[in-house]
Amino acid sequence: MSGKDIRVPSVPQGHTTARTKPRPPPPPFLLPLHITLYVCVISNGIAAFLAPIQDCDEIFNFWEPAHYLNHGYGLQTWEYSPVYSIRSWLYISFHSLIGKAASFALAKKSSEFYFIRFFLAMVCAACETKLYSAICRNLNPRIGLFFIMVVAFSPGMFHASAAFLPSSFTMYTSMLGLSAFLDWRKSQKTAQGIMWFGLGAIVGWPFAGALLLPLLLEEVAIGFVSANLRKVSLEILNGGLRCLAILIAEVAVDYVFLGKITVVPWNIVAYNVFGGEGRGPEIFGTEPWTFYIRNLILNFNVWFILAISAGPLVLLQAILRSHTTNNETLLRTLTLISPFYMWFGIFTIQPHKEERFMYPAYPFLALNAAISFHMVLSYISSSNPKELIGRVPAKLKLAAVMSVLLLAINGGLLRTLGMVTAYNAPLKVLEPLGRLEIVHPGDSVCFGKEWYRFPSSFFLPGGLRAKFIRSEFRGLLPGEFLDAPNYSALLESTSRIPEGMNDRNEEDEGKYTDISQCSFLVDSYFPGREATPLEPHYIEDEPQWDVVSCKPFLDASDTSLLGRLIWIPDLPMIPDRLRRRWGHHCLLRRHTTESEAA
Repeated sequence: MSGKDIRVPSVPQGHTTARTKPRPPPPPFLLPLHITLYVCVISNGIAAFLAPIQDCDEIFNFWEPAHYLNHGYGLQTWEYSPVYSIRSWLYISFHSLIGKAASFALAKKSSEFYFIRFFLAMVCAACETKLYSAICRNLNPRIGLFFIMVVAFSPGMFHASAAFLPSSFTMYTSMLGLSAFLDWRKSQKTAQGIMWFGLGAIVGWPFAGALLLPLLLEEVAIGFVSANLRKVSLEILNGGLRCLAILIAEVAVDYVFLGKITVVPWNIVAYNVFGGEGRGPEIFGTEPWTFYIRNLILNFNVWFILAISAGPLVLLQAILRSHTTNNETLLRTLTLISPFYMWFGIFTIQPHKEERFMYPAYPFLALNAAISFHMVLSYISSSNPKELIGRVPAKLKLAAVMSVLLLAINGGLLRTLGMVTAYNAPLKVLEPLGRLEIVHPGDSVCFGKEWYRFPSSFFLPGGLRAKFIRSEFRGLLPGEFLDAPNYSALLESTSRIPEGMNDRNEEDEGKYTDISQCSFLVDSYFPGREATPLEPHYIEDEPQWDVVSCKPFLDASDTSLLGRLIWIPDLPMIPDRLRRRWGHHCLLRRHTTESEAA
């Protein structure tokens, strides 16, 4: 190379010439990382403060034990009995410590509730940003952008992001595990990926470990083909040892609380898979095979259609455009899209189905949808006149693409807004208790037919206790932990075998309180529903109950399908048949005469 080929930049007088360094390539992000984090923080933060609690398991199995650790009283489910031990105290302790730290700066217990939720939302945002970065750097920046669109604007992620549920926890760890496996080209991160998936499976939900299998099989296959199997085996061993350390830590913590050595992940698997007749998840209800299809269309609309189409699209591209896809890319893509298919298939064939069971696979659904949309755009962007799509005007293509994006985003926002406005009342109706002078320690707030909408003891100030009265429900209600004025008493209570607990959802009469002992009562009223002897319209019993507060609550039985699915404004122009119908979710106080009050 001749000297004239080398350009030497001019240097101002008084400066020495430094060795020039090549400029680093621009970051492969269509949306900068800090902006991505802000988007996720805002989306998940809104969920933390507004999302209704969809599953009573979240309250009784997680919020109540956390409240017990921090405040010395709370409700207890059969899962925490040392006889069954299918819930991890390590998982509860993490969240309890977050709430305890916040309690020193917060005046109200309900603020602890929202602080824990907001903390979870921030963890989720960090995991989403981490996975977005890995997708952009290792797959394609456009795929990463679509991934963020899915997680930021989908109703499913809105509910899952800040939920105090093991399935949400495993969703976080799945994102971190997937990020590690995506970065395998940069450095071998198999051990780190196994650790993250293992953390989710051990501390959260053991079944989520299945999501690791396709990624791990690919690592083994590549190691075998490249004659590098020894290194892969060492990485797997490394990851396995990390998981073993996590399991030992969990067993140790549970031993402290339960007073015996037990392996909670195995207990969960044993009950759900090998429970035997009269036990197992089926006793809590079954759903048809179409349940998750309908549920995921509601929670992800267009994105679910794209996610389920990823496999066929990849194969079509490999067949019709083989020159654009090599074997390595094809294997990598099939590996990345297979966890969602596997998870969806496994849980579709299970008789007992719940929305939260899909949470661990939400990141994989979002990735599948992003890959599908990227492939569709790559095809329709063709300008080759020999192809039919190449002769379609560019403006028409742009209009079609923007229509799909607007449909997905606006459909998700309308669904989210509809859920918040329809079912947020239980988180608001108890607020006046913090302002009532007549509330005294030892008073009780009773729940009848609305027992499963109890928002947790974090919303009961001044030592108020939640109690249950008889209703038409005939299953097993939660009991109560023994009051614990100190940690010694607390550990004694958690290791004690409570009375009236069973794993068959059989009713226990000892869980009920006579309504005469109730100082307050939470009840709902829907004008079109008939009262029963066990579920009367307490709000109409004015001699016995005064209304303290009422919040609107959607009357789903009297509302059209469209009104149940999305938010519809209550405007005169809306046809009456499409309007949403409302009932009331109310806090009642036992009526007292002037002489009784004195």
